[in-house]
Amino acid sequence: MRPYFLSARLKPCRDTRPRLRRLPNVETGTFFSTSGRLVVRQAFDVFCAAIGLILLSPLIAILALAIKLEDGGPVFYSQLRVGKGFSGFRLLKFRSMVPDADRLAPLTARCDARVTRVGKILRRFKLDELPQLFNVVKGDMQLVGARPELERYVQMFRQQYAIILADRPGITDPATVVYRQEERSMPVEDVEKHYVTQILPYKLHLSVEYSRRRTFISDFGIIFRTMLGRDSVPGYSGPPRGLPGTRRNLG
Repeated sequence: MRPYFLSARLKPCRDTRPRLRRLPNVETGTFFSTSGRLVVRQAFDVFCAAIGLILLSPLIAILALAIKLEDGGPVFYSQLRVGKGFSGFRLLKFRSMVPDADRLAPLTARCDARVTRVGKILRRFKLDELPQLFNVVKGDMQLVGARPELERYVQMFRQQYAIILADRPGITDPATVVYRQEERSMPVEDVEKHYVTQILPYKLHLSVEYSRRRTFISDFGIIFRTMLGRDSVPGYSGPPRGLPGTRRNLG
């Protein structure tokens, strides 16, 4: 006869462990590939722009003093440009031309007499763009992105800008590097016609292409090429033949 404790039927114990609710299926990587990436990029841009303003504050003060002493005019120049989602914002620059120069013509020709002596130095080394770090901190611009343009030119190429202005415009991009000496290619006459038929279409082509395949690594490359004064970017040199939209009617 078997002992009682062996013959007794053991009752199953009730499972008292907490049950985990089944979580909905979430596609991993979506946040970090879209919204998260944009948030990180903007935070990076603001941080770098703020650090840049602090480190470059002595240079900014010297340039501001030089501009003021030359003709007594305003130090900064602001102009309404088209930003993300076709919204307007004020682009900030060091003034490199005589006051109210934009009332005469919106573009700068080769050997333009409106450029001041200090302005020639600023433009040569792209120092007139330094105040746009304030635009980056404010959130209107980013470090790497297509240059913001005037409303009249955006309307001429609205299809391309619909792609470009899905993101914030920037201080530099491949088009900015390739056209670093843009003013030298400008004719003395018919400046606007040359710009909208020869230069701007290819700049937009470069900006659209870069916006589709940009990475953090490529952004660093563009920033360093801009700082080193390079005028070429691998894979972005030379206007393509038969580029669509290279002829526009000024009306």
